[in-house]
Amino acid sequence: MSIHVMKFGGTSVANLSRIKNVVQIVENKIYRHSERIILVVSAMSGVTNKLVEEYKRINKDISTPEYDAIVSTGEQCSSALISSMLNEKKISSRSILGWQLPILTDSNHSKARILQIDTRSFKKYLEDYKVLVVAGFQGVSKQNRITTLGRGGSDTSAVAIACSMGLDSCEIYTDVEGIFTSDPRVVKDANKINSITYEEILELASLGSKVLHPRSVELAMKYGIRIHVRSSFEKKIGTMVIKEESKIEREIVTGITSSEKDAKITLKGIPDKPGIAAKIFSILARNNINVDMIVQNITDDGKFASLTFTVPEDDEKKAVKEIKNSNIKFKNIHSNSSICKISIVGVGMRSNVGVAQKMFETLADMNINIQVISTSEIKISVLIDLPNKKKALNALHDAYKLSK
Repeated sequence: MSIHVMKFGGTSVANLSRIKNVVQIVENKIYRHSERIILVVSAMSGVTNKLVEEYKRINKDISTPEYDAIVSTGEQCSSALISSMLNEKKISSRSILGWQLPILTDSNHSKARILQIDTRSFKKYLEDYKVLVVAGFQGVSKQNRITTLGRGGSDTSAVAIACSMGLDSCEIYTDVEGIFTSDPRVVKDANKINSITYEEILELASLGSKVLHPRSVELAMKYGIRIHVRSSFEKKIGTMVIKEESKIEREIVTGITSSEKDAKITLKGIPDKPGIAAKIFSILARNNINVDMIVQNITDDGKFASLTFTVPEDDEKKAVKEIKNSNIKFKNIHSNSSICKISIVGVGMRSNVGVAQKMFETLADMNINIQVISTSEIKISVLIDLPNKKKALNALHDAYKLSK
């Protein structure tokens, strides 16, 4: 039995007209290749946002079981609609929710991680149906509560299913042709990338690119799953996500991305003693708050330090509250969410010098102040004021000659 995993995002299933388009793509795939299809779908565009808004009128805490029970209903609706339309076309199909398989996760609500997928259920269902329409983004905990994998989690669902089924590829359909050198809505000269390495897209995804969810890339890289990112609306080859050794040309900078989902927190007047930073970050870790960029400065007399770091914007208030309620001594704390993280990414940075210099000079020429810097082997990220986002992206895109 030939099995293929296809995932369609919210814009691809935004309304009945677009769902008809998805059904046509699936129908063509079956007739061309006589395959069984595992179709992973997101909620219809905008639905999850509305569900989150309704929930937050009652409770701002999104780490509860009821939050997951509410927001997971969007995928339940879209999977049932698509399956119904497939059956109307005489293509045997059924919709399946995460708990029905089950897709077993931990109990970290709104950020659950997949522990196990029961592939026996998939194989059994595929004996009776040509298409299984799986509600993405969701699973079930050992406590028998519905869980969700975090926004964009349907990508993770699709790749995890491909891994568990022993497949070597997965198609991710979206509203763009593939992965671009930058956000084409902000940078008009952005260019489609034909192939990109796991490492590069993992950096881009974790740094703000919305095409693929970072956890889906981590899984694909770990298990060697080829991901084909392509458009739901155009019959074109998109972007292939591949191993680094398969990429013949290694550009110095492959892409530039931005993120507005971070908040900067600065603690001033911390005693400069061993273990203080460990205490601060252990408090955040216990509250499941991820820390990204970090910079520390020491006063001239060596007695005090200031510590600046970024956290997800949704965790800003919680992080400040937990630090204030701790026994950590400091003079004051300040947070700011009107910031933007700009990142350049490329495997070619490993063997080329002057990449950082060009980034800093370009931003300086645009009179854009850099607040925080962080680097890895294949990326450089800087924190700037949010109003400078568009200017910075376009200037850097030109500086690294990424235009069409």
